[in-house]
Amino acid sequence: QVKNKAPAEVQITAEQLLREAKERELELLPPPPQQKITDEEELNDYKLRKRKTFEDNIRKNRTVISNWIKYAQWEESLKEIQRARSIYERALDVDYRNVTLWLKYAEMEMKNRQVNHARNIWDRAITTLPRVNQFWYKYTYMEEMLGNVAGARQVFERWMEWQPEEQAWHSYINFELRYKEVDRARTIYERYILSILVIVHPDVKNWIKYARFEEKHSYFAHARKVYERAVEFFGEEHMDEHLYVAFAKFEENQKEFERVRVIYKYALDRIPKQEAQNLFKNYTIFEKKFGDRRGIEDIIVSKRRFQYEEEVKANPHNYDAWFDYLRLVESDADADTVREVYERAIANVPPIQEKRHWKRYIYLWINYALYEELEAKASKRTRQVYQACIELIPHKKFTFAKIWLLYAQFEIRQKNLPLARRALGTSIGKCPKNKLFKGYIELELQLREFDRCRKLYEKFLEFAPENCTSWIKFAELETILGDIDRARAIYELAIGQPRLDMPEVLWKSYIDFEIEQEEYEKTRNLYRRLLQRTQHVKVWISFAQFELSAGKEESLPRCRQVYEEANKAMRNCEEKEERVMLLESWRNFEQEFGTDNTKERIDKLMPEKIKKRRKLQAEDGSDAGWEEYYDYIFPEDTANQPNLKLLAMAKLWKKQQQESEAAEMDPDKDIDESQS
Repeated sequence: QVKNKAPAEVQITAEQLLREAKERELELLPPPPQQKITDEEELNDYKLRKRKTFEDNIRKNRTVISNWIKYAQWEESLKEIQRARSIYERALDVDYRNVTLWLKYAEMEMKNRQVNHARNIWDRAITTLPRVNQFWYKYTYMEEMLGNVAGARQVFERWMEWQPEEQAWHSYINFELRYKEVDRARTIYERYILSILVIVHPDVKNWIKYARFEEKHSYFAHARKVYERAVEFFGEEHMDEHLYVAFAKFEENQKEFERVRVIYKYALDRIPKQEAQNLFKNYTIFEKKFGDRRGIEDIIVSKRRFQYEEEVKANPHNYDAWFDYLRLVESDADADTVREVYERAIANVPPIQEKRHWKRYIYLWINYALYEELEAKASKRTRQVYQACIELIPHKKFTFAKIWLLYAQFEIRQKNLPLARRALGTSIGKCPKNKLFKGYIELELQLREFDRCRKLYEKFLEFAPENCTSWIKFAELETILGDIDRARAIYELAIGQPRLDMPEVLWKSYIDFEIEQEEYEKTRNLYRRLLQRTQHVKVWISFAQFELSAGKEESLPRCRQVYEEANKAMRNCEEKEERVMLLESWRNFEQEFGTDNTKERIDKLMPEKIKKRRKLQAEDGSDAGWEEYYDYIFPEDTANQPNLKLLAMAKLWKKQQQESEAAEMDPDKDIDESQS
């Protein structure tokens, strides 16, 4: 029994025990003593002991092939070939699938120059394990080293019947080439390509090797046929850039530059761009070496096309990328390619029916139609493009006047006026807009169809009675046609509208119209009617200038009277700057046409400009400090404001005080004045 069960002071872990055991394994044991055999009996005894040891090891574990191989190699070292052969045979009975066992067995026979035995072993090995390539390689190598070329060829033929990997075929071909049998090598390539390659190794590199073999031996026509057969075999579904690069380089070596260019273009048009980087790179190098400026530009165009394709694939609704892509294609490609890209672009309809999302998209249709008309000269297709676009736009929610107008202008260029009118009439019926009315009216004006213009203006003003520009244009049309009464009636209807977008422009146009007709009395009435609606300073100034320009004897008194009325009317105006503007205009008039009395009178009416301060407040109501501003004090207003009189008296008193103080400070001046 353990009396002290307390833990030891030094603890040993399991890891330390294992490490110590491992370290002791590495300790060198003393070598066994060398035994010297002096006679045959001792030798036989030694052999018996060793054989017994080997047999015991084999008996313990028959499946450990290394024991068999060591046993056989020991017998071989004693030149006991028959015993070693017997051991190998016993081992093969245990595990005939062991590759190492067959190799050691055959190598033993070859070392001891037992050629027929070695052939027998290799035959058994390739019959038993035909898929082990090492047996075939060793067998053919042995026959070739023995100079038995026919035997080696026979072994290769047996090997090829098993349809081995491509390296086996190339070994066979290289074997024939070592003996200058080029025709035989070509026959092997043909067998490889036609019978086995299709099933086992449909790889581009094998075709390329075959073609290079033909090229190496100066059979250039055969090499070209191999490349052409490869292109035909793989077709367009399984195209590989490496095949076309090799084909192009072959043609380049033959100085067939046009063929090279055709091969590269054919491949670039059909291989996906992301898989053709190496192809494009080689094409660029070729054009830089042998091409002209046009060829290099074609390469750059191809590269940019690839970039645009990637952009539109990443985001089909990136219309700016489509515009750039189409501009590039239009400058270089044929009509069918351009149409294809346009069709792909317009297929990406905006997902939301809001006009802001359609503004860029609609220009794809416009550019498409213009291309068909101007570049392709296809009027029928142009009409189809416009009609398809018009059908696509959701006119109940929004429309694009530009499309309707461009369609109408196209039909006019095609001398098809009824279709143009029908298109614009349909647009006004479906989705009336100011721009549509203006465009239709402008068209009829150019055609000198004035009755149609009148009807269109009537429809336009029914649709938008607040549009002052339309009223003015309608009246100007009647004026040009010489119907003054209709023009005046139109102006009267216009100013009678309850809501107008630019009434000042309309009134000015009406007044200018009456002035042109020299109807001064009607112009004065118009000014009076306008002043009943607004007391704006510009209206008064314009009225005064009109009276001045009337050109009669009473023009100056009338003009002065207008200024008098304006000054009286604007006394109660809050905007003092406008009143100042009026007085300045009046003063300029008096300085040019007035007398001394009138000039003095207007000078007395001019205000005094003073600086004031006012308190500011922030948005939250807190105090934001003070600011300075300028105010105007009009002399006419001082009578009604006693505070201003008091201020003037205070200023006068202060001035007198300053003068008296100055006199007291200089008494000598007063004495000199009294003596003088």
